[in-house]
Amino acid sequence: MLQTAMAEQGYIADDDLAMAIHLALSLGRPLLLEGAAGVGKTEVARVLSAVRETQLIRLQCYEGLDAAQAIYEWNYQRQLLSIRAAAEDGETGRSVETRIFSEEFLLERPLLKAIRQPVPPVLLIDEIDRADEEFEAYLLEILSDFQITVPELGTITATSRPIVILTANGTRDLSDALRRRCLYAHVAYPDRNTELAILKARCAGIEAQLAGQIVGFVQSLRKEDLEKTPGIAEMLDFAAALSGLGINDLTHDPVVLQATLATLLKTQNDRANITTEVAQRLAGKAA
Repeated sequence: MLQTAMAEQGYIADDDLAMAIHLALSLGRPLLLEGAAGVGKTEVARVLSAVRETQLIRLQCYEGLDAAQAIYEWNYQRQLLSIRAAAEDGETGRSVETRIFSEEFLLERPLLKAIRQPVPPVLLIDEIDRADEEFEAYLLEILSDFQITVPELGTITATSRPIVILTANGTRDLSDALRRRCLYAHVAYPDRNTELAILKARCAGIEAQLAGQIVGFVQSLRKEDLEKTPGIAEMLDFAAALSGLGINDLTHDPVVLQATLATLLKTQNDRANITTEVAQRLAGKAA
């Protein structure tokens, strides 16, 4: 059922991934998706939010990410204005402090926002391995108990438990503590039949012969020595570019094929290494 619903949204999940998602939903556990960039990990969260008809809240991780950006912070400007206004009115002391450290001055960031929604959202913690190891400690309380402690306000428990999807590209090893709190699935590049199904779902009007050539070409290209391997999104861009140019056969025009590699190859070295001759060889194999 879940697999079918995701397919209707254009996401073709294999049996292992579909089962992992089903178990995460059934058990109310976070799901850690690990795999190379471009295999569709982030898309799982988007599709799940569409299938469940709920909000998608995304936290993009990066080096140096801390609680202020991820969980909450105080609206310092409003606090200062309130303190000045109170001083002008002769108000000081405990009452001012209590007021400025209240909900009125609290700024929700993705993690706090996610646990305070009336309807459980999908919380995407994207590329967790790009954040510092110290940041993982902030997540443990949330992933274990779905609560956040704000010293000035106390513990805020979840209004609803979000559906949590974490993604990792293998940039660094994740802690055992984080992994223990999550279910796990490895997401690999799709096989030929799966990628064909994805292409046909996203580009319904594409001819079968061209679809087969595109998938064969991209899958052969991934086996080359590249700095940035093209993912599924790049494959779909490649297909859209070819369709937009009216190309029905990859071997028909080497110049046009080479030009459309701008959708697949994202570094100068990769563009230099995949010459017209190499592209034609790969297109010939895919034909």
